[in-house]
Amino acid sequence: MFIVFFRAVILYVVIVASMRLMGKRQLGELQPSELVITLLLSNIATLPVENTEIPMIMGVIPIFTLVSLDVVLSHLSLKFRPLRRAMCGSAKIVISNGQIDQKMIKDLRFSVDDLMQSLRSQQIFDVSQVQLAVVETTGKISVYQKKANQNVTCEDLDIKGEDVDPPQLVIDSGKLVEGAPESIGFDRAWVDKKLKQQHLRVRDVFLMTGESDGKTVIIPFDKGGAK
Repeated sequence: MFIVFFRAVILYVVIVASMRLMGKRQLGELQPSELVITLLLSNIATLPVENTEIPMIMGVIPIFTLVSLDVVLSHLSLKFRPLRRAMCGSAKIVISNGQIDQKMIKDLRFSVDDLMQSLRSQQIFDVSQVQLAVVETTGKISVYQKKANQNVTCEDLDIKGEDVDPPQLVIDSGKLVEGAPESIGFDRAWVDKKLKQQHLRVRDVFLMTGESDGKTVIIPFDKGGAK
């Protein structure tokens, strides 16, 4: 049991490290080639865990071989567009000016239900409101609505305002987020000053956000809650 446990832990660490090497995109939406690599990694990792007679190195070497192959192909695909198209395909337009391209969705083996479900997930229930809809290489449908159906913006209303960065998380569950104060132009002393005004310490704060203009939101731990 201990052998299986330690093998699983080692392979878990190896897989996590491999996914980090492959890049953050592997943690979100996968291209076809990336999905294949991910499936192969999961299958290879199970073999040394299930069969203790298989040396660990026989699981680690194929994992890093596949990861290295993926990294090399990723770099090559950045330089050679035909290779990128062969590995990942290309985006396809399925709706143009409110009209569904029936031939294209048939080629993509999309049903009307699939298309409408994707539109509804973006709060669009009428195809005629869509100026352009594109099926990305990941299978996700990106939608650009007609101007008349887009949300009103400050620019449309000629409302001028200052562009500022969104609030940053400064304290998370009683721990100061490293580099957070500096990212909004302040330092640790500023954090301590803000907390002192409310008679709090860092460990007393459940959540604190800050903005570059000095505005903060501070939420202390509930008195009955665990810190």
